[in-house]
Amino acid sequence: MIDYRSDTVTKPTKEMLEAMFNAKVGDDVYQEDTSVNELQDFAADFFGMEAALFCSSGTQSNQIGINVHVQRGGEVICHEESHIYKYEGGGIARNTSASVRLLKGERGRITVEDVIKNINPDDIHFPPTALVSLEDTTNRGGGAIYDFEEIKKISQCCRSINLPLHLDGARLMNALVVNKINPKEYASQFDSISICLSKGLGAPIGSLLLGTKAYIQQARRVRKVMGGGMRQAGYIAAAGLYALKNNVQRLEIDHQNAKTLEQGLSQLEWVKNVTPVVTNIIIIEVASEEIKNSIILTLKEKGILCSSFGPMAIRFVTHLDISVEDIEKTISVLKGLEI
Repeated sequence: MIDYRSDTVTKPTKEMLEAMFNAKVGDDVYQEDTSVNELQDFAADFFGMEAALFCSSGTQSNQIGINVHVQRGGEVICHEESHIYKYEGGGIARNTSASVRLLKGERGRITVEDVIKNINPDDIHFPPTALVSLEDTTNRGGGAIYDFEEIKKISQCCRSINLPLHLDGARLMNALVVNKINPKEYASQFDSISICLSKGLGAPIGSLLLGTKAYIQQARRVRKVMGGGMRQAGYIAAAGLYALKNNVQRLEIDHQNAKTLEQGLSQLEWVKNVTPVVTNIIIIEVASEEIKNSIILTLKEKGILCSSFGPMAIRFVTHLDISVEDIEKTISVLKGLEI
């Protein structure tokens, strides 16, 4: 089966499994797990941040990150298609009792002008604006990447009024491989960053939250309350450390495979539109929901999995378990479909 549903479906490689098997572990709630500590220190150093916290998922690291920044009754500025709002189970309301200010913007991105216009005045009729959150790359935006100059403008704006800036960087490594910005320079614009180890990097589980030492100490408290205090977590942390050390630059292969698939899809008469590919996500639009459902079902019968991404949209995501041969086979099957 060729599985394009998400880059979360990857399996650990033999080398990653060996790193997991040989991990030195302890009790992470006591902060005594050697492998967890090594992962957190490596990630913090990689991004030039003071500290990091190993979490079970990107949703958990985002929700912890938001909770530390935002007091009950505050408001979070984010794009209307952002993962923290759309795909985290209403966590901002449930975990933090905060509201959201949802902004529009091209392919999941917002601008400094958008931020400025949506900061609430100091008026008791409005919730206090407490956080700005960006997503890079953007999932709903088809893997689009922020212009770093725009990020710097947003960061400068936020810091001028002491407003925290958070990054949902689930696929941040995909962005950095493309824009080639130094990770430390990039991270310096944010007060907190969440990155996933279980997407394109290929680890079986895990995410990291990065920030100052004081911020991460508070985050550790919130993680405990959310039931995220793991014990001998080093076995999975070792997979994340292996991923960070070995699987970053290979993301370029995923991007090239996505480009190749984009070219093949663009030649099909029944494809109305292909969102321009930047990283590893390909989104196509077809004529109707009926056609979309039929395509997904037919491809599944032929051993190819993809996902619905709206009434008339289909998403394909490339990852380390998708080979060049898989791409070629997929294009051949797509060309043979009778729509």
